[in-house]
Amino acid sequence: MASSELSAGTPLGRSLTVERVDTAPTAAPIRHVDELNPETFEAFYELVTADVPLQAGESGLEPGEIIVFTDYFRVEAR
Repeated sequence: MASSELSAGTPLGRSLTVERVDTAPTAAPIRHVDELNPETFEAFYELVTADVPLQAGESGLEPGEIIVFTDYFRVEAR
């Protein structure tokens, strides 16, 4: 699924969080942490370590995608 398809459903002003999950669903878009550009990695790392939501669209992350780091992390919109 293209990132534009994912972000089209995320209204502006929503925030993103990450949740640790045990497995990655088959249909979920998956990116490994080493595929993230530096700004997106910084946003992801902040979500994981500070547990503070970020504004959607500012992070380079998309709701529903799985980021593979030390575990699987699902990006969620609130």
